[in-house]
Amino acid sequence: MKHLRYLISLLLICAVVFCFAPTAWAFCGFYVAKADTKLYNKASQVVIAHSGDRTVLTMANDYQGDVKDFAIVVPVPTVIQKEQVRVGNPKIIERLDAFSAPRLVEYYDSDPCAPVYDERVMEAAPAPTVAESQGQRGNSNLSLGVTVEARFNVGEYDILILSAKESSGLETWLIRNGYKIPRGAQQLLKPYIRQKMKFFVAKVNLDKFEESGYQNLRPLQISYQSPKFMLPIRLGMINAAKDQDLIVYILSPKGQAELTNYRTVKVPSDANIPLFVKNEFGEFYKSMFQTAYTKEDRKVGFLEYAWDMGSCDPCSVEPLNSEELKEAGVFWLNDFPPDIYQSAPFRRSIVPNDVFITRLHVRYTRDKFPEDLIFQETSNRENFQGRYILRHPFTGEAKCQAGREYKRSLGKRFEQEAQTLAKLTNWNIQDIRKKMNLNGQVSVSWWRVLLSLIGL
Repeated sequence: MKHLRYLISLLLICAVVFCFAPTAWAFCGFYVAKADTKLYNKASQVVIAHSGDRTVLTMANDYQGDVKDFAIVVPVPTVIQKEQVRVGNPKIIERLDAFSAPRLVEYYDSDPCAPVYDERVMEAAPAPTVAESQGQRGNSNLSLGVTVEARFNVGEYDILILSAKESSGLETWLIRNGYKIPRGAQQLLKPYIRQKMKFFVAKVNLDKFEESGYQNLRPLQISYQSPKFMLPIRLGMINAAKDQDLIVYILSPKGQAELTNYRTVKVPSDANIPLFVKNEFGEFYKSMFQTAYTKEDRKVGFLEYAWDMGSCDPCSVEPLNSEELKEAGVFWLNDFPPDIYQSAPFRRSIVPNDVFITRLHVRYTRDKFPEDLIFQETSNRENFQGRYILRHPFTGEAKCQAGREYKRSLGKRFEQEAQTLAKLTNWNIQDIRKKMNLNGQVSVSWWRVLLSLIGL
């Protein structure tokens, strides 16, 4: 029994070190809030499941106008047939967003005078929870140089696969055939035609949309095989007056994905910030992101999350299960049903049964992002998350020497949190201090901070 008590005490001490040592904060704590795509008025979302030269691309449709006016034109590297297209489940994209969103966490300081094996420590750090092809090739309009490579219907969408010789001819063909694309698309279509890419064109079949019973357009999911691991974004810049937000969820059996033609930069993370931010987290994250975006000259992609899908810490939602991952386009799971994605690129796929998620946030404009996004898979499996920390001070009596030193250190700590928040967001430091006072987290005068820094 004596040895057993010693072992239990040792385990408790280890738990305390893991949960309260500054270098180990990532391993425990309480999830509070997340900065998901609802923060942005218009944030396009794309899911890319990719391994080798095989890709499943899922595009969320957040079209706000009359569905009869909806049209989407997406450059694709090869001719797509009906069996390579399906209508996706919008809930899956919501799940990916919730799982990978930057998050706010909070911790509670323990009693500085309590023994390190105090059971209250264990209560403050719960263990993290673990989440008919009707192709008509050669149907060419010679005067415009446009060929209909395939034509079919999937769900509520009428889909064409086109090739073209001239961008002006393609633009004219689309307008003549009732596709409401913005004027001025010619220049942005030209580079894709030079690369001999095809065009995936979709509009809503109103009769089928009404029959479906859905209120909103569902995502379109395309599978194809090509050495090009890229995402075309330039067509989305037509007539765009402001910068646009794009969230890309990349699922890979290897590790992190990154941009090759723009820098990939991690969002600022693991910062201790004042407690009042708990009620202003959305505004905090938008300001923080804009500050980092401006600092990087508005021409980088930001890494917001990178993690093995089998776990999370802290968990905002459960990781996606295998069925949800399959709906997201993951085709390399060993138990993948043989009747799904039976096009040639996905038959008899045998690769490791794991999924790594990378969340990239790109805010782009025509002047700063003149090229489409080019990605690459890497073997880097280092975990990363945009994570922001609230530390509640111990508010009880602290009569021991360690307690008195702890209390004296709080002023310096609060001021450092205020300075950190001002630096991250460009918010006015005086306004931050006032909010800290109103919230009961006392900020101190500059001269008190100076005295504490020199040990007086």
